[in-house]
Amino acid sequence: MRKKIVSVIGGHSCTKEVEQLAQNLGKKLAKVADILVSGGLSGTMKAVCSGFKVACGLTIGIIPSYDKNTANEFVDIVIPTGLGLARNVLVVQSADVVVALPGEAGTLSEIAYSLQFRIPVVSLNSWDIPGVIQVKTVDEAVDKVKELLEKE
Repeated sequence: MRKKIVSVIGGHSCTKEVEQLAQNLGKKLAKVADILVSGGLSGTMKAVCSGFKVACGLTIGIIPSYDKNTANEFVDIVIPTGLGLARNVLVVQSADVVVALPGEAGTLSEIAYSLQFRIPVVSLNSWDIPGVIQVKTVDEAVDKVKELLEKE
């Protein structure tokens, strides 16, 4: 049976509130997904990887540079691409479901790629765009991810 993969996208910097939200999300996603993919750097990416690892999940960071040392310490498997922001395509294409947390233009580009490739996107306090599933809490996000993964 194929592993269930969720990508979490969001800002490379974030508030303490969003950091706590991302860590909590990571912990709870580890109960419904086998692997977490992120951009592997700081901010939201680091926080969600931290939470997923605490719950004994496997994390993958698809980083924009060739330098593996730029990945955050909670990434188990580092994929150095040297692609810069173009690596955003790989972050979403790796996933069965994408969860968007607050972020800026990079997060928006990942949402757009997800929609283009027909990968479901769950938005938790992030961009409100037609085709994106809006949720208000971590538990709602995890329930929706679980539901979408079971359809796979």
